[in-house]
Amino acid sequence: MTVIAHLSDTHFDGGPRAAGRARRVMDHLNGLPGPLDAVLVSGDIADHGLTSEYEQAREHLASKFPVLVLPGNHDDRGNFRRTLLGTPASGDPVREGSVREGSVREGPVNQVEKIGDVVFALCDSSIPGRSDGLLDDDTLAWLDDVLAQGARTFVCFHHPPVTVHEPSIDAIRQFGEDRLAEVLTRHDNVVGVLCGHAHTGAASTFAGKPLRVAPGVVNTLLLPWESDRVIDLDLPPAIAFHVLSDDGRLTTHYRVVA
Repeated sequence: MTVIAHLSDTHFDGGPRAAGRARRVMDHLNGLPGPLDAVLVSGDIADHGLTSEYEQAREHLASKFPVLVLPGNHDDRGNFRRTLLGTPASGDPVREGSVREGSVREGPVNQVEKIGDVVFALCDSSIPGRSDGLLDDDTLAWLDDVLAQGARTFVCFHHPPVTVHEPSIDAIRQFGEDRLAEVLTRHDNVVGVLCGHAHTGAASTFAGKPLRVAPGVVNTLLLPWESDRVIDLDLPPAIAFHVLSDDGRLTTHYRVVA
């Protein structure tokens, strides 16, 4: 059995509010009497992609359990790599004559992590400068190769590839999802699809696989039938616990952290 704590959308901004809410969540997880196999943070870790925000995130997301992180649309690929992952910038030089000549056009931050016998394919669904998401062709080819290894695998990214039935989020979800579905349906070792971005816990399916959306830590999305407001800043942060049984069944429990 594999047990994963899944949180998302911490939006560290250098201030005390976001940091305090994330700290509450991590203190709760670190204080649990039973072990977790991993903690997954599925994007929008920083609010503006600043190095100082990632330094704050690195401090407050520290855990006795393995912490897996991936970027969202608010994150900056270069600062994410350097500060959170401790790896150098990676990409192609910006063309000669550009106003950003000499800088680097960062490629997607795609990572593979193995916890026990379970693989986490951490895909970068962000599009620099935009709020919506897409897995580019290189990422999909990379994911296809990861899945071809045959291990039980969670496919993880920031943007849901399905609607969550809230218009403002659905307008900036992951698009081009038919291309992703083609990859996933080729492999029977995908045990679940895990994402964030929506700031609300949700459960659905995608390409015949379980899809789970983590609640937001920094705030909570309100659905159209709940309120005229879109965001509630006062509801407490929440998390998901995903339990992968030995027979491959995925069970998810959602918890509020008071």
